[in-house]
Amino acid sequence: MKGNGSTILLVEDSADDVLLIRRAFQKAGIANPIQVVEHGDAAVSYLAGEPPFADRQRFPLPVMVLLDLKLPRRSGLEVLAWVRQHSGLKRIPVVVLTSSKESLDVNQAYDLGANSYLVKPVAFEELLALVRSLEGYWLLLNERPDVSAA
Repeated sequence: MKGNGSTILLVEDSADDVLLIRRAFQKAGIANPIQVVEHGDAAVSYLAGEPPFADRQRFPLPVMVLLDLKLPRRSGLEVLAWVRQHSGLKRIPVVVLTSSKESLDVNQAYDLGANSYLVKPVAFEELLALVRSLEGYWLLLNERPDVSAA
């Protein structure tokens, strides 16, 4: 299995999508641990290191955030805006992974600092190809910023 142990934070409220994404990572042989939070407030708490996510050994800062837009409590766009306003987090790559193809959502996400905007595929084989491309680009080829010095 590939992967360097760097954690990926998946912000997704659909249990079915979480299961499919985990399965795609597993089938692609990507060993990065995936932490899952189900709503926007939990994503902010995780990234801020607030309870119940205060233990950075158990809940390390992620190397990448996969962010759905349509979330309860705080939208993905609100989470993205929050991340980009915090110096210790603003360099973390945020990849929007959502079902919305709306140009307003796409444009807003990029305006707020999204690194990439991907639409969730319907077929599992397409999701697997998407996950493999995520790994190839964001986890293997991309030079990672120093988030501690941001």
